Amino acid sequence: MNQRADLRNAANYWEEKEKTGRKLEKAKLQEQIERYLCSKNTCALATGTGEYVRCTPIEYSWHDGCFWMFSEGGKKFIGLAENPNVCLAIFDPYEGFGKLRGIQVSGKAELIEPFSPLYLAHADHQKIPIQALRQLSHPMHLIRVTPVQFECLFSEWKELGYSSRQTWILE
Repeated sequence: MNQRADLRNAANYWEEKEKTGRKLEKAKLQEQIERYLCSKNTCALATGTGEYVRCTPIEYSWHDGCFWMFSEGGKKFIGLAENPNVCLAIFDPYEGFGKLRGIQVSGKAELIEPFSPLYLAHADHQKIPIQALRQLSHPMHLIRVTPVQFECLFSEWKELGYSSRQTWILE
């Protein structure tokens, strides 16, 4: 086999494995995703356009079915300017194969207009004083990521008789 075929086979590994794995009930999977996302506050945000890619660690909050991230700026905006498709990774530190916990999220990013009602509502949710935001020399950018798909890997699900990898595609 050539390397390209090997890479394609490797890319399809989990999809093939999921075909025969036992799935969690949708409501239970949603509940566990929600609980995990609310227990964390940092993700790796991947953005890109053309041959340019960037992966940025960034603080997030999860509410109203979306990820919300304030940012002063940075290279992640190169990709965001051209391509709204992003990927987030949230995960626990590695402690062995039997203790894997993480979620990869595919989604659509958008910038929320500074000081718009949505912007102000998120600042309030984060308990950031609006006056402090208004006093900055440049407004903070607010990125909202609406998830399209969650890919979860939780080793403990296997012990419960389910596939350790579960995918939830949002309608």
